[in-house]
Amino acid sequence: MTILVTGATGNVGRNVVDLLVRAGADVRATSRDPDALDVPAGVDVRRADLAEPETFEQALRGVEKLFLYTQPAGVEGVLEVAKAAGVGHVVLLSSLAAAGRDPDHWIARWHLAEEAAIERSGLAWTFVRPGAFAANSLQWAEFVKKGEPVPILYAHSYLSSIHERDIAEVSTCALLQDGHAGAKYHITGGESITQAEQLALIGRAIGRELAFVDLTGDAARADFRARIGGRFEELVAEGTVGRGDASSIIETRIRYYEEALDGPEEIDRTVEKVLGKPARTFAEWAEDHKADFTN
Repeated sequence: MTILVTGATGNVGRNVVDLLVRAGADVRATSRDPDALDVPAGVDVRRADLAEPETFEQALRGVEKLFLYTQPAGVEGVLEVAKAAGVGHVVLLSSLAAAGRDPDHWIARWHLAEEAAIERSGLAWTFVRPGAFAANSLQWAEFVKKGEPVPILYAHSYLSSIHERDIAEVSTCALLQDGHAGAKYHITGGESITQAEQLALIGRAIGRELAFVDLTGDAARADFRARIGGRFEELVAEGTVGRGDASSIIETRIRYYEEALDGPEEIDRTVEKVLGKPARTFAEWAEDHKADFTN
């Protein structure tokens, strides 16, 4: 059985490739820039661009299952090519925002559009919907390396951040095992702690006490606007958001953090149900990534 992994340069996709190889699967990986892919020996690397569905025609030949990380602008065409190639099952890396209280949030709109397209395709599917990625904390690395206080938006807000390895393991189970078709897996980390506590765990992993600056209100808005500047332009170019959506994106994020000040988030036990073991803790993630904060 040949499995194609898109997004193989990402935190989740790269782990999916590794896990499939370890399981003995025949793995193919795609990228717009194949030379940028760092994958195990034996993985069949092909050039394909999700924005150009026709580039998947050769990559999908002989493929039975597809791990998909895409964007609404390209998903319809890729699914048409996949169906014509005989792909039987699509595992989509979606987002917990798709099941959230704000369906108009741009992340929710993005992933709901993808999910709807897959449901219309007639292909068997599994939607993996992770919440906050623990890997988002890598944005603090530049400050930690310089020995500077880390600016954190609402440092005392609670997150149940999930290790990318857990996301990949759930996705790999859906690709390799029967019984996952039609499932919408809502997955979180195994604990809900504040961002300040997350930073402290990173400090413990690298053997240093780390300082932070708690940004709230207008200071948080200004910092987040500066952070998303370049990425926002990319999203506009992709057609994922409109030119006038910047303020909405910022206010939605601020509201999310403000609501998360009230106390620990609810923990979803789907990871444990699917994998038969608890989700990894943030302390484990920090240990796995301590080199990212020191090199």
